[in-house]
Amino acid sequence: MLQTKDALFECLAAQDGFISGELLAERLGVSRSAVWKAVGELRAEGCRIEAAQNRGYALRDPGSRLSAGRIQALLRGRAADCRVLVERAVDSTNDELKRRAAAGCPTGTVLVAERQTGGKGRLGRSFYSPPRGGLYMSLLLRPALPASECMAVTACTAVAVAAAAEQICGRRAEIKWVNDIMMDGKKLCGILTEGALSAETGLFDYLVVGIGVNVASAGFPEELREVATSMFGDVGNPPRDRVAAAILNLLFEKLETLPQRTFMDEYRARSCVIGREITMTDFSAGGEQVTARALDVDDDGGLVVETASGVRTLHSGEVSVRVRKSKEEQSE
Repeated sequence: MLQTKDALFECLAAQDGFISGELLAERLGVSRSAVWKAVGELRAEGCRIEAAQNRGYALRDPGSRLSAGRIQALLRGRAADCRVLVERAVDSTNDELKRRAAAGCPTGTVLVAERQTGGKGRLGRSFYSPPRGGLYMSLLLRPALPASECMAVTACTAVAVAAAAEQICGRRAEIKWVNDIMMDGKKLCGILTEGALSAETGLFDYLVVGIGVNVASAGFPEELREVATSMFGDVGNPPRDRVAAAILNLLFEKLETLPQRTFMDEYRARSCVIGREITMTDFSAGGEQVTARALDVDDDGGLVVETASGVRTLHSGEVSVRVRKSKEEQSE
């Protein structure tokens, strides 16, 4: 159940202009003093709420806070069947949604958080998750798929995120195998797909697709500014609701083609790895570093590389890949 301040924010976000305190109290089933208190709490969080005598309250900067209602209203096609939930803070949207999945949460549930206290990436790495500047979102799916399809789902998600980011901010988005979206040579987004398999069928009981996008870079620590970027730079309240909806709309559209793998052509076209020299860390071989050339990405999302010992296909859990700079890039 939503707290009063969260329910109040949703009411104000859905309202075009002023709405009286009396009507807000009636809609929320609380007293007018509870409305006044909730307005104060939202203002303390940075929301710009205007108050006018005999007119009530109006939200002047809706982008200051995520709104489940606004995201839901922007969803189209298959994505419109999603149920969007917004939390102020969670340890990790993936971990929280996995707990809810285990308790029977339905497919199509989307969990978005203002901030993560324990955001994580692939191979257990931490994921920087400050409030306001990022979009931290996880989607629950219950597909009848074997574990071998997990990388294809991640690849499909990468294509959707890259296309949505490029569509919204007008800058070229590329994909660094297996789960990073890049802009201007820096990381924009990370994707983490996790799931639980049924021992009886060998198919996924559920999949949770986690997406972390740097929508704004205000507050980035100095060390991150060297390797990470954002969609809108140092802005205060970026359009995170719009970004979330655009990603979900494209993702559900592309998931329809998962069996045919038609999205893989776009994945390969967006790859910043294919044709490049890479350094791969092979965790299955005790962390050994090997230089290779990336030749292709196959239809299941595996990276085809050529090393001194021959051609092989890499899979997500086995390696970490770093693209080596060309001589031209080193001289810049």
